[in-house]
Amino acid sequence: MTLPNEPPKEPVWKFRGYELRPSEFTTAMVHYYRAEITRSNVWRNRLDATTNWAVISTGAALSFALASPDNHFGAIILTALLVTLFLWIEARRYRYYELWSLRARLVETDFFAAMLVPPFSPHAEWAESLADSLLNPEFPISMLEAIGRRLRRNYFFIYLILGLSWILKIYIHPTPVISWEEFIQRADVGSIPGMTVFLAGIIFTTFMVLLALFTIRLSQTSGEVLPKFDFMDVEGDTTPLKKRIPGLRKRRQLLVWIITDQPNEVGKTILARMARGVTALSGTGLYTNKEHSILMVAVTVTEIAELKSIVQHTDPNAFVIVNPARDIFGKGFQELK
Repeated sequence: MTLPNEPPKEPVWKFRGYELRPSEFTTAMVHYYRAEITRSNVWRNRLDATTNWAVISTGAALSFALASPDNHFGAIILTALLVTLFLWIEARRYRYYELWSLRARLVETDFFAAMLVPPFSPHAEWAESLADSLLNPEFPISMLEAIGRRLRRNYFFIYLILGLSWILKIYIHPTPVISWEEFIQRADVGSIPGMTVFLAGIIFTTFMVLLALFTIRLSQTSGEVLPKFDFMDVEGDTTPLKKRIPGLRKRRQLLVWIITDQPNEVGKTILARMARGVTALSGTGLYTNKEHSILMVAVTVTEIAELKSIVQHTDPNAFVIVNPARDIFGKGFQELK
């Protein structure tokens, strides 16, 4: 509702005569948030499904192997390989889950949470970060980190139970082992010698333990309930992870140089359509000794397509250079603190 002396609020979005008011924008964001929560829940349930498959397979194999004194411990080895396949499938699903979870968390932390504390406005970068993820979707977590997380949280304990059960099966069936040589002899699997099987088990276990330990340091994404830190490292940045600027994603910022003979037309169009500041510089082409104007504009990755379209329609002969910028401080970007 607009008060009598209050100026009308500008629409958030216009398109072909349609206008989106602030209240309608908030409603749209609420529905979008519900959609992302639903999608992340669906993929979370898919993660539980693969874990259940691994648990059920392990239970069935152990019941079959330990119920009989006969040599059935080969089933335990096959189950370990099957569980490894489940781990790989679950890691793939976890990458999709992290993508939907990242977007939902971005709305929670930088949109809804920002409404509860001063200055009661969304984070300056949340819309760009969310738009970048929607326009250029990519997994926020590598396959290696996903495998490491699922291994530490669930599958390590399944492998531990399988390994202990395999040793117990060899030791007690059909009678308790009385020597190391007898233990190795019982570990035979068909024509494969027991020592080979035993060494293969040691190598496999060592590999899994090292994988779990190595991936602890990987933190490309904040995860389900982990602290929300920036995961896009900047080349040469030696700042400790916990001291970096918070944010699920650090939007890519660009510095654009436009060499044009129509600086007024290009600059005014950028100001009107993009609301971005433009700085004009003078330059001379050494090959032609002709004076040119150089426009400097700071934009984000989601705005570069609009900027190129403006230059193309205003001055097709312009020369455009796009440079990545490590940090941009000021109005419309990060606060200068």
